[in-house]
Amino acid sequence: MKIQFLGAAGEVTGSRHSVEVTLAGRSRHFMVDYGMFQGGREASNKNLEPLPFAPKDLDFVVLTHAHIDHSGLLPRLCAQGFTGPIYCTSATYELLKILLLDSAHLQRADVERAERKQKAGKWHGEMPIALYSREEVETTLTQFEALEYGQSIELVPGMQLEFHNAGHILGSAIAVIDITEDGDQKKRCVFSGDIGMKGKVLMPDPDLIKNADVVVVESTYGDRLHRSLQDTEDELVEVISATMAGHGNVVMPAFAVGRTQEILFLLIDLVKRGRLPHLSIWVDSPMATAATHLTQHFFSHLDGESQATFEWYRDNPGSVDLRFIADVEESKALNKIKGGAIIISASGMCDAGRIVHHLASNLPRAQNAIVITGFQSYGSLGRRLVDKVQKVRLFGEEVPVRASVHTIGGLSAHADQAGLLDWLKGFEQPPKTVFVVHGEPESSSVLAQSIREELHWSNVIIPERLHTYQC
Repeated sequence: MKIQFLGAAGEVTGSRHSVEVTLAGRSRHFMVDYGMFQGGREASNKNLEPLPFAPKDLDFVVLTHAHIDHSGLLPRLCAQGFTGPIYCTSATYELLKILLLDSAHLQRADVERAERKQKAGKWHGEMPIALYSREEVETTLTQFEALEYGQSIELVPGMQLEFHNAGHILGSAIAVIDITEDGDQKKRCVFSGDIGMKGKVLMPDPDLIKNADVVVVESTYGDRLHRSLQDTEDELVEVISATMAGHGNVVMPAFAVGRTQEILFLLIDLVKRGRLPHLSIWVDSPMATAATHLTQHFFSHLDGESQATFEWYRDNPGSVDLRFIADVEESKALNKIKGGAIIISASGMCDAGRIVHHLASNLPRAQNAIVITGFQSYGSLGRRLVDKVQKVRLFGEEVPVRASVHTIGGLSAHADQAGLLDWLKGFEQPPKTVFVVHGEPESSSVLAQSIREELHWSNVIIPERLHTYQC
């Protein structure tokens, strides 16, 4: 068996792992995830790179979850000739109907906006490129086959797939693939996808897997520990209280799927417990609105505490003034609000979507607060804000950063180093090979060394992008 890492190697985004194996004398070739690179011009160039093989030669794709850095280039893959099935959980499939269509819309909108500004002589820099169309997304959606957690399916003769709950976002899965190679040699490959934080809000704890020969594990936060939920709550209460007292707005960039729903749960729960007063919250992301409604549909997938909090809000709707913004004019009207608003908007890394408009309006005013609650990839606008730049370029114009910027790490949907090691301890025997992916170099390096030292596993590899490894 050979694995080639086409993305998320030495970086967080662009998850796509190419696997080749020989079964019954026939070569089988499949992908685990096919995500978009995110964060600046270099990421855009990688998204446009040709594959080292013909997409039509792939047998199938296994998708761990719906986030764009894992799923976002599937329509491009299909448009380039892949016609096989794409396997995911049922909740992931429902989310993808929202996420992929929104991704196509945002790309087209970015191109059209740039073209208008270019004609007016106001655009500086390279023009954006749309990677796929809405029609190509709709075609891709016909190729999905949805599974439930724990349901085993034969992918091809000699290869079985089973999904287990990763506890990351709605529908997120650990992919367990059992392969009987020629000569009846059995091999189990476990792809972690993104592992959730044990004890976090909304999602249940990630499932433990007892055995594997090959493990591909993420390392987004492999070099650090998250703040406790208590510390996270304390800081969030402090920032919101101080900003409201100063008659400012709180702007929270958030991934539409997962993070927005977690933030809503936490804010409602803080009001429920009397730690925050009545709040006025605007969720300005059509995708986040749809994802929140979908979360209600999969209510039984949430943990018990989250179910209880949302039931309390349903019984006490006046406790929080929660509004979901539908159209563009309503979104623009939010920028006229000078204080007292909590605005939650996508995209989470601030590189696209309505959040960019809200940042352009709110960054120049010192009484406002920008609250960053998730990982910000190198090169992204969100990362530049975290790094305390004094100004940013938005829509071709320089915007001063006078608002305070706060990074609150305890809300991460990713396990920290301790959480990742705890999940890996679920394996009863050391896997023969462990690949550490989906992390910036320092994060992957620290986690790999921790696995060697704490778990005493010897064959721990940090793969290089485009390199092929024999397993």
